Amino acid sequence: MPISNRMNRLMRICTVSAGRTIAFFVDDEDAGYERIMEYDIGNLAPQIAFPHSVDNVSDITAFEGMAINECFLGACTNGRYEDLEVAAEILKGRKIADNVRFLVTPASKDVYLRAIASGLITTLIASGAMVGTPGCSACFGGTGGILGKGERLLTTANRNFRGRVGSPDSEIYLASPAVVAVSAINGCISDPRRLMQ
Repeated sequence: MPISNRMNRLMRICTVSAGRTIAFFVDDEDAGYERIMEYDIGNLAPQIAFPHSVDNVSDITAFEGMAINECFLGACTNGRYEDLEVAAEILKGRKIADNVRFLVTPASKDVYLRAIASGLITTLIASGAMVGTPGCSACFGGTGGILGKGERLLTTANRNFRGRVGSPDSEIYLASPAVVAVSAINGCISDPRRLMQ
């Protein structure tokens, strides 16, 4: 599938249920710029931050196929309605791998209620996800989702410091909602572009 078709599909995934496309960047009509730089990101692979710093970033290709024990989608960084929507579209009609615990925590009560009303929560639960109440949840390891020694977490949270989610001998990898959802299905770190082909 050409990149333009894949990007169009990704933009459809990121469409808010109200029927408007998410504006990633919006400029003032009369804005002036020192220079305009354009980048072709058509071949940019999804990025993953690997243990034990958010600054350790690499293409997903470096980690594809790596087994995971737990996936986490949610909290303040990626628990928005749009993030749940991306995951639900990928998970619809599919099941979470038997070797993976998949925790989902909406960012707020409003997000949670909207996701219930639209059916996203039903889709996530039907796939095997465990949906919790809004809050921090597994992001800081203070509730469910605590990692044991040697376990590996793939998360949409914003921190991957040693011991943040349990054992200091566990590993935390940061990724996008799409990467986390596809990986939960496959039981290993997986590139969502393969699903979109």
